[in-house]
Amino acid sequence: MAEIKVIGLGMAVLDILIRLKDMPTWEQGASLSAVAVEGGGPVATAMVAVSRLGVSAGFVGTYGNNRLAEIKLQTLVENDLDISHIVQLPCPENQIVLVSVHEETGERLFSGLRTFRGNQLSAEQIDRDYITSAEYLHLDGCHSGAALQAAQWMHEAGKKVVLDGSATDSPVPPHMQALVKASDILICGSGFGPSLTGLKDPWEIGEAIIEMGPNIVVQTEGKDGSFTVTRKERFHIPSFDVDVIDTTGAGDVFHGAYIVGQLQGWDPRHTAQFATAVSAIKCTKLSGRAGIPSFDATLAFLRDHGIEMPPTKKG
Repeated sequence: MAEIKVIGLGMAVLDILIRLKDMPTWEQGASLSAVAVEGGGPVATAMVAVSRLGVSAGFVGTYGNNRLAEIKLQTLVENDLDISHIVQLPCPENQIVLVSVHEETGERLFSGLRTFRGNQLSAEQIDRDYITSAEYLHLDGCHSGAALQAAQWMHEAGKKVVLDGSATDSPVPPHMQALVKASDILICGSGFGPSLTGLKDPWEIGEAIIEMGPNIVVQTEGKDGSFTVTRKERFHIPSFDVDVIDTTGAGDVFHGAYIVGQLQGWDPRHTAQFATAVSAIKCTKLSGRAGIPSFDATLAFLRDHGIEMPPTKKG
């Protein structure tokens, strides 16, 4: 395997996806238009996107000891991720999600196991040399103690930390607040910024978060595109109009593509444009990973939309 450029430390799940028009009730079942089984999870899917876009990536997390765990592991291996530092737990796989996808809108509803958030890695279970061998570390708040330690190691090594602030309408917990301060780039979903800052305006939110530590804050808002604030500028990137089949993993894929853009040396505007295109293409197929395009396919998509990217570099 090539030198690993990006390592993700966080959650990998097994998604069981069903596409349907109406949800079942206890009185009546539902007719399904499609079914899929695929790997998921914020960091794991972001690392798959990194790999599909031609950059070597690794994943650090956990998996269980049953058949479902084996399938989850397979979804990482088949996407060429380095899993040499994944930790097997002496219990059945618990990071499993039923994803119900609305066949007319592509929107989805997640149902996870009650033990979903258990079995967290500790700082003692991760390897400093492995983590800091990468240029970028990507986090999602899972394994919070290990994540904070890994972020500290990266900064001591002069490397970059990217944090996924998942969409929420609840208060941002203390461990995520600490990770925000420890990140260089925060990419957050709808509601995260308002919950963290108490503000509503996306530009004011971005500026307030910049004061907490990150150098770049990107707020993704689905069909409304993304809002970026840096220490030098702020701008909006609109979404692309595509035939949406499934929005599962769209934000996760955006994160992975954003890191690839940064490794290209692109400025934040071009990076966000690239990530928006990768995320849009992903939404044209069922599951969070099936639709992730290649690097060249993304550039072609952008050219078809009249957008030329800066010169690229391989590797």
